Amino acid sequence: MRLLEHQGKRLLAGFGLNLNAGTVAASADAAREAAAEIGGPVVVKAQVPFGGRGKAGAVKVANDPGAAWTAAAELLGTTLRGHRIAAVSVEPRVSIRREFYVGAAWDCAAKLPVAILAAAGGIEVESSRNVARRSFDPRGPLPASAGAEMVDGLGIDARVAAELGRVLEKVTRALVECDAITVEINPLAETTDGILIGLDARVEIDDDAAARQQVRLAPLGAISQGSLGRPATPLEAEAARIDALDHRGVAGRVVEFGGDLALLIGGGGASLTVFDAIQRHGGNPANYCEVGGNPTEEKVAALTALLLGKPGVRKLAVIMNVVNNTRADVMARGVLLGLDRAGRTAAGTIAVFRIPGSWEDEARAIMAAAGIRALGREVSLDEAARLAVTHAA
Repeated sequence: MRLLEHQGKRLLAGFGLNLNAGTVAASADAAREAAAEIGGPVVVKAQVPFGGRGKAGAVKVANDPGAAWTAAAELLGTTLRGHRIAAVSVEPRVSIRREFYVGAAWDCAAKLPVAILAAAGGIEVESSRNVARRSFDPRGPLPASAGAEMVDGLGIDARVAAELGRVLEKVTRALVECDAITVEINPLAETTDGILIGLDARVEIDDDAAARQQVRLAPLGAISQGSLGRPATPLEAEAARIDALDHRGVAGRVVEFGGDLALLIGGGGASLTVFDAIQRHGGNPANYCEVGGNPTEEKVAALTALLLGKPGVRKLAVIMNVVNNTRADVMARGVLLGLDRAGRTAAGTIAVFRIPGSWEDEARAIMAAAGIRALGREVSLDEAARLAVTHAA
């Protein structure tokens, strides 16, 4: 889940971070009113769930309320990288002495979170050579003293180093306590008055943590799911709700498309392989859906019924790689229960059922009793995709 800038700032402010908060405006008139209330030069920033806004012209300086109205009017309703700009943030313009980058993220290779500090911020951070990194224990934040030590060699004076250490402690605490994948303040500006203030914030939270982060997330409003860069559709949101009902397994990571073939696919990265194969063979997917990790029968049933309830969906393909931590018989029973709830028959709806591996013989018997010949590893993923497209025609 990628938070918009104003959502990330609101979340991080709860950890004691000093951030340049603004007023969110959905119209040019509201932007003008916000600028008038601020009473000085402002920055009008498009609210989109990704970076690079400055280079794209989606961050504009306005010296008076009239200019803020013009800037907002130029941005609102336009599209940036496929995302429609529905709101802007109007913030006080800050006099900057220098900029830093402060962030925390997960290092997948080390399997540890890592704190990152750069002696340059904004668009220059990617080319900066003055970058310090430090892994830390995921059971808590990076101590402020350890953060201050990261400053060594970056040419930063002791006073600011101590403050940067405290900022890093709060950023890393936010990463851990919010189940975040990434937390960034870029730039963290030192003003001409010597104050450190965050001018932009990026926060991405693990989708699987949505259920236990609701107390923090609910006040923030609609949040863009995963890497879609847009709010979830009603079907995607309902699928996520189904997945969150029970911690066991994954059955609800859904991206909606406009086709007529519903997909329940997964198993060790096979979901993307199968989705691509479906399209390569001329199929028209109604969705991308990842399942695995031994979801419960009820989750599989609810998701099956949801996908088949979408108008225009005619067939269902259930294709997984060889599974060991997912029971094929549980998947089979869940699919059939979902078909029943959707008022569908197995013979008239299932284009392909292929789940080899754990409890495979039981799954084959269950599907045979429903009039469906289950496929095993003797049929490749690509061939299963081809058969699904053929049977869905």
